[in-house]
Amino acid sequence: MREPSDGNIHASNARRGDVVTRWYGRILGAGLALAASQAGSAFADEGGKSFWLPGQYGSFAAVAPTPGWSLPLVFYGYQGSVGAGRVLPRGRLLSSGLDSSFDALFVTPTYTPDTMILGARASVSLSFAPGYDATSGTVAVGPRSVSRSDSVFGGSDLIPTAQLFWNAGHHNVMAYVTGNIPVGTYSPNSLASIGIGHAAIDVGGAYTYLNTKTGTEFSATLGLTRNFENPSTDYTNGLDLHLDLAASQFLNQQLFVGVVGYYYQQLTADQGQPAFLGPNKSRTRGIGPQIGYNFKVGDQQIYTNLRAYFEFDSYRRLQGTAVYATINIPLSGLLQGHPRRPQ
Repeated sequence: MREPSDGNIHASNARRGDVVTRWYGRILGAGLALAASQAGSAFADEGGKSFWLPGQYGSFAAVAPTPGWSLPLVFYGYQGSVGAGRVLPRGRLLSSGLDSSFDALFVTPTYTPDTMILGARASVSLSFAPGYDATSGTVAVGPRSVSRSDSVFGGSDLIPTAQLFWNAGHHNVMAYVTGNIPVGTYSPNSLASIGIGHAAIDVGGAYTYLNTKTGTEFSATLGLTRNFENPSTDYTNGLDLHLDLAASQFLNQQLFVGVVGYYYQQLTADQGQPAFLGPNKSRTRGIGPQIGYNFKVGDQQIYTNLRAYFEFDSYRRLQGTAVYATINIPLSGLLQGHPRRPQ
């Protein structure tokens, strides 16, 4: 629980600290005792889950969508774990040795008006995902620790996004603002959840170099996440920095291959974690391959992409493998059934 501002809590911190540390040590045994003596053995972003999914922006991140309605569908799968000697506050549970598998299908209806704002193409979207989470680990139950497995199928939080796209030849720039509306399936008493239990706002931008003559492309997306307090746990994640990278080369007009990566770093400490966990700042990195293929239905082009990230150098966070499979459906074009007539 986050410390209240009432001054009387500070008067009891000194005598309470040793008792709390010894109690937690008995709960999770040697693993937690190690975490109590080494803050680096803890994990951050409450429950090891952050609002931003590292790697969610890939190639062509700053290239404007075609005007009209479109429907990006993104399957996201993640499997990761943390060591048995590492401690992770997940909701109201103090856990260690987590093994988690998460699968979701993000549905993102998107509208791009055929008008310019500040010389840029605007686009707005709302994302939602049905998902399944299965997580197991060791949790504290009274004075003992026990093995526990939880699973849940439900809906994600709502994620609205607004973007502006600028283009100058091979160079493309995008600015965005997005956020989290915490309406998804979430329980502070479960190891498994689809939502994250708190609001967040994220701002950033992207750059894409796209040379249509050589078929060479490079994209970078940089952003910052400001997290708000989880009202169920009085826990607040710190400020998060994230960088998504992608490079690709077209082998012909339809097929491209390349590499992707991400860098995720928590800049400021969490608030509300047990004192012995320290600042609870986290990081992770990922790298992997990608392949994409563009095909046509009538005269409408359908974009598909498959990319995988293998994480390394993770710190105070789960480490594993993430997979994104994307298909972007141009709804307006398909419903019209013919090219837009000149006005």
